[in-house]
This record gives sequence, C-alpha cells and structure tokens, in this order.
Amino acid sequence: MNNKFRVAIIGGGIGGVALARSLQRLGVDYHLFEKAATFSEVGAGVQMTPNAVKALKALGLKDDLYKIGFLPEAMVGRNWETSEELFRTPLKDSSQDAYGAEFFHVHRFDLHTILSQDVPDDRVTFGVQCRDVKQENGTSVALFSDGTSFEADLIVGADGIHSAVRNSLWGERKPKFTGHMCWRALVPLEEHPLSFVGPDASFWMGPDAHVVTYYVKGGKAVNIVAVIETDEWVEESWTLPSSKEELLAAYSGWHANIAELFKLTDPFQTFKWGLFDHDPMEQWSVGNATLLGDAAHPMLPFLSQGAAMAIEDSYVLAQAIMHFEGDVKHALNAYEKERRVRTSNVQLQARERGRTFHLSSPEEIRARDLAYQKAQEENSKAVGIRAEWIYEYDATTCRERF
Repeated sequence: MNNKFRVAIIGGGIGGVALARSLQRLGVDYHLFEKAATFSEVGAGVQMTPNAVKALKALGLKDDLYKIGFLPEAMVGRNWETSEELFRTPLKDSSQDAYGAEFFHVHRFDLHTILSQDVPDDRVTFGVQCRDVKQENGTSVALFSDGTSFEADLIVGADGIHSAVRNSLWGERKPKFTGHMCWRALVPLEEHPLSFVGPDASFWMGPDAHVVTYYVKGGKAVNIVAVIETDEWVEESWTLPSSKEELLAAYSGWHANIAELFKLTDPFQTFKWGLFDHDPMEQWSVGNATLLGDAAHPMLPFLSQGAAMAIEDSYVLAQAIMHFEGDVKHALNAYEKERRVRTSNVQLQARERGRTFHLSSPEEIRARDLAYQKAQEENSKAVGIRAEWIYEYDATTCRERF
C-alpha cells in the first residue's frame, strides 16, 4: 500500500466516521471534513441489525455495543387497534445462531460516539462545507465554502441525502415526496420496563400508518418511530419540532398502549419530517471520487437499514482500498460490485414494506396477516418483515468476493 495514499471523507455522520475508523485500523491515511462545528447526531434510536453488528465487531466495538445497547427479546408485529400479535421473531436468544451476530437497539448519538472515539483531532476539520469536487491528473480536489481546498487520491461523499459530492459528480437529483410523514421521539425512563411497552422491537400496523417502539440506552429510554400517510407536504428535515398533542391526534383510536406512550413524549425530543424517496443509482463513482451511505442510496426507514448500510459500505470500501493497494479504479469497481446491487434491493424492499405496513382494505389486511401466520407456523424464527436475507449478509468476508 502506498504510504502517501490519502482519502478525503466529506461528511462526519455515521457513514463518515465508520469509514474513518475502518481506514485508521488499516493504516490508510485520511482526513474528514464536517460542516458542523462539532460531531453531533440527532437524538433518536437506531436498530443495529446483525449485518451491521458483524462489521462493528470487526471494527473492535463489541464491548462498546454491549455498554450502549439494548438487546430486544423479539421482533413483534401487532394490530394497531387490538394489540393482537401478527408475528413474533425471537432475537435475544437466537440472533447469534440464526444470523451470525446480535441484534442491538442503540441511541444514534451513542453509536456515533463509539465510532468516532478514536479519530484523532488532527484528522478532522469542522465548520467547512464542501461545495464542489474537481478532478485532474489522477487526483480529486474538494472545494470548500471558506475558500480552502483539499487534494486527495480519493474523495468519498458521505455527506448524506443532500450530498454536495453527489451533485458535483452527477448533477442534482430531485427527491420525490412519498406522501408519508414521520415522527421520531425519545421517552427517557425512570422505571424499566414500562408495563405497556414490551422489551421488543414492536411494529404496530394500522390503516395508512404504523408505529415502531423499542428500548435504547440499555433500557433507560423508549424510541418511537411513527409514520402516517398525508396529502400535505412536510419538510425534509430531522429537526422540525412536534408535540405530544400532534402525535396523539394523528393516532386517535389506536391501542391504549400507544396513547399512554405518546403522552410521555417530550416536545424537546419529538421531531417530524417528510419522507422522500430516491430511485437507486446505476453508478456511484466518477474517476477518483465515490459515494457511500445516504449520499449513494438514501432509503425509506421501513427496514431500519439506513445506518446499517452506511456502516457496511464503509467497511467494504476500506477493505477494497487496502486489498487493491490504492489502485482506485479496481478498488471502486470492487466496492460497487459488492455494494450497489445489495443496497438497491434494500431501497426497493424498504419502499415495498411501506406499502404492506399501511394496508387499509380488510381483504388486503387479512391476506397479509394470514401470510405472517403461515410463515410463523412453517418457521418459528421467520422474520415477519422478511429481512432474513439482509441480516445474513457479512461484510467482513468481502475480500473473498473481490
């Protein structure tokens, strides 16, 4: 590996810091640029499914995951009105055997902290926003809002759904509003568990809406993800404030357990935003620049894979750089071959789950619920949301496929 090879990482979210950690452990030089003044992540929960956990453990974070995470007993589908179980997939006692790793619920800030904890201060520049990427003579140059620039052998756009790097490489891609709006809320707890919130990843499915609840911070808080269909356009932002009154009104008539939980939400930790969809890209890389995470494949949250896919991307890209000893062309070809079909499938399947979670006609609901029951009868460990193929993937074996 060329000791002078250098990677510029644009964006310090989950994907950016995961790539920084991956490169550092391989001894590859990098510098990370983040537009915020410090590392920060919106206060919400995230499901670290077994596929992501395999990569995190390979990055030396097993003990940290146990410190910050919560191990759910099961994944449970529930009827919005009656609380009847539609499916129950055991997780805590079987995930390791079934998928090769544990299934954790974590707080996004805690996840970001363990990924970035060993990134040296001199490898990060805060307060600068990438405006453009220029390529010349086998290198790429990132141009920043403060007039500075940075030349690197490879520039990686990990700068999210509104990626400046992607826009520089491919032109601006306009997202489409899906007609869904989403709330995220966090309920800190003095007692655990709450009598009306099971120690599971619970998917409550109702007409044109669904709610997901799970514990984070070792059981010290409950994370809420609530999605509803709407004709009103909602801003594409993670920081638009909402309220318990708005949540309760939107889910009027839902089971009492949902209402009781929503009554505990804090307006300072309750946010809403519109869900926008993007079709899969046919290529991520141009010359000596590429994309990862939401910059490459922003996806709807219905399979809980946004952060997981970014972590997988980061691990595989770092391994490809090392495997091909800095040969950017071959490394990026291998990276895209390993990642693009998979992430495209996850994007499209997440879109489909948004439809099946929100069925409204009695006939469709009955057919869906019978399919859940049949799958459970045939295999008691079947994942109700049909995500086995996602969880089984192992990024840590990627070099075998290069």
